[in-house]
Amino acid sequence: MSTSPGTGGAHRSDPPEEPTLKRVMGPWLLLLFIVGDILGTGIYALTGQVANDVGGVVWLPFLVAFTVALITAFSYLELVTKYPQAAGAALYTHKAFGIQFLTFMVTFAVMCSGITSAATASRAFAANFAEAFEIDLQAGIGITLLGIAFMLIVAAVNFRGVGESVKINVVLTCIELSGLLIIIFIGMWALGIGEGDFSRAMTFDTGDRSALGGVIAATTLAFYAMVGFEDSVNMAEEAKDPSRIFPKVLLTGLLFTGLIYVLVSVTAIALVPADELGEGDTPLLKVVQAGAPGFPLGIFAFITMFAVANTALINMLMASRLLYGMSRQHVLPPQLGRVHRSRRTPYIAIGFTTFLALGLITFVGEVPQLGGTTALLLLCVFTIVNVAVLVLRKDPVEHKHFRAPTALPVVGAVTCGFLATPFTDRNPDQYAIAGVLLAIGVVLWGVNHLVNTKLGVKGEIHPEFLTDDDPSTHHGPSN
Repeated sequence: MSTSPGTGGAHRSDPPEEPTLKRVMGPWLLLLFIVGDILGTGIYALTGQVANDVGGVVWLPFLVAFTVALITAFSYLELVTKYPQAAGAALYTHKAFGIQFLTFMVTFAVMCSGITSAATASRAFAANFAEAFEIDLQAGIGITLLGIAFMLIVAAVNFRGVGESVKINVVLTCIELSGLLIIIFIGMWALGIGEGDFSRAMTFDTGDRSALGGVIAATTLAFYAMVGFEDSVNMAEEAKDPSRIFPKVLLTGLLFTGLIYVLVSVTAIALVPADELGEGDTPLLKVVQAGAPGFPLGIFAFITMFAVANTALINMLMASRLLYGMSRQHVLPPQLGRVHRSRRTPYIAIGFTTFLALGLITFVGEVPQLGGTTALLLLCVFTIVNVAVLVLRKDPVEHKHFRAPTALPVVGAVTCGFLATPFTDRNPDQYAIAGVLLAIGVVLWGVNHLVNTKLGVKGEIHPEFLTDDDPSTHHGPSN
């Protein structure tokens, strides 16, 4: 492992070998992990905002986002079966291009996507909390203050130390999935008794945009609901025979969640008109109210709160550990790598990432812009990963691995790259948010590089050693 944080010794370019992780995950456990990682804040909070862009065909942007994610998943499948290590996009970028600054920027972008995702979840949590307890906080600063309070609680839990196991993830997945299945069953019931207007699911209302322009703009937001599948590569070292089981399990997980999202979207628009669905940050609560007035609304609100709270905690865990990992490898200031003596958690990194999240909640606040920024950051990362697949074709390995059809990484790079551009009519605020976050990383990297040069310390990123020794913290951003 690299030199411990805060020491003045030179960084070793080749960290010593560590024990390998125990391979405990079979196909079913891995499938539940993947499904649980994709499900989350996106569909619970952003369905209404997608409806604002396209009207009744709210399911279509989710379907397009699913298709783009599926194409990119083939690239991840080739890379994770070729390099079955718990490192993800940073490792693939490092192996393909060998440029330290690019590897750092990809790593920092993944970290920032975790912070923006957690900030999205905190806003959604606050809105659902207000609905569950019938507190009128929709207008004014109330939701912001509640979101800040929630994020501080997440920071406290993070500081205390959380050892998430895959078995706990199974329980969380079942709870998150139950909320979406409730929506689908309500839709089936409404269809059976002749209630709801399912014809609305085929109507476009894209405002000043063309139908295609509206779908593209909505897809840039809906894509947030599909992120999370890439996290599964971080479990590669704990899966049994990953080169064999990963392709089938990941594709099955994506197809399942894509189907769930389409069914939920169709049900939502059939029971609640697009203009009503797009008001506020609790769209699925409105669906329950409209389709099953007798259903205990508080129960569904708590399911939603639980789902988005889990998203926030996992993402803040990931963000703080990545920051800690970059610090201990001397590519960021060593102070960020300090560990609390009694809690054994990276308290400075936790404080710094929480500060950024609080800033986003306070000065941005809006769920669409925070969710859209998460998608923007990850679309940039996915573009690089799709290119890395093609570059790494010249790096053969001895074992058999999945190989994606060459056309798919090309299409994936083009589509992900396009969805990250202003040509999609993406809100400019999202570029500003992402730019400020990445600029913070560049400044930290630059200042630290100057200090390292004066001290004669060599800082290099080794992606496979970025996270700490607890495999339960090997998570990327979930939606």
